[in-house]
Amino acid sequence: NIASEMTCLLLLSIADVGALRTPLSASRRAVLAGALALPASSRRAVADDSSDIEVYFGCGCFWHVQHEFVMAEKKLLGRSDLQITSRAGYAGGSGMQDGKVCYHNAAQISDYGSLGHAEVVRLRIPPTSFRAFAEEYVKLFDKDGNRPDQLGDRGLEYRNVVGIPGGGGSPLAKELVDASRENGDKLDFAKGKGGDPDARAVAFVMDTNSHPFYLGELYHQFHDGFAWGEDYPGEYNGITKKLVKSNMLADAGCPNGMLGVGIAGL
Repeated sequence: NIASEMTCLLLLSIADVGALRTPLSASRRAVLAGALALPASSRRAVADDSSDIEVYFGCGCFWHVQHEFVMAEKKLLGRSDLQITSRAGYAGGSGMQDGKVCYHNAAQISDYGSLGHAEVVRLRIPPTSFRAFAEEYVKLFDKDGNRPDQLGDRGLEYRNVVGIPGGGGSPLAKELVDASRENGDKLDFAKGKGGDPDARAVAFVMDTNSHPFYLGELYHQFHDGFAWGEDYPGEYNGITKKLVKSNMLADAGCPNGMLGVGIAGL
């Protein structure tokens, strides 16, 4: 019955990464345990909230991921360029250094990798649309749970992460797992602790309250993808200038990159 199932779920602990690829597994159930234990009134309150929530998704290089979520915002919410909330940046680590989080740079100032952050894309969306965006996220993975650049970019900076208010204790966690189950059952989920490792077919669920999003540099926004053929239209790349001109996007105050030229991450 429901009561005994909830008791069982609550007894489960978050699995170690090495044990995450188990049948539907303790890892998924553990992430859901907190959400399932919430009073029904609390679950409804989140679902009925009409104000936008801040969430983020990460799986490899954020250039491709941002493009996919920009397209999703337009398709699912009918947003214009100036209404787009998808932003490339960093999350999942141990906060800021000197008041900022930066891409790899020659001066090693506030390096996001050293701080344990992953590359992510942040959105502000109605909570009722989260399920649809979660489906867009899981569709980024192939049938074996590999992300698009699984054989390229590696390391904790490129790990799979999903940030939601309340983390694994949120009812949105159940929607995330359900979205995965109904789209090929490609991923396992674990509670993110911060600075988590890069593990294939595993997504770490973060609480955006304790692991917030940090905006990335201007030159990373609305960038062409890294893979062959991901040269996006000029109108997509031009969203950056539109948002800057409208005072809706600003420089984060970081060095340009490893070579200080601000091109292709250099």
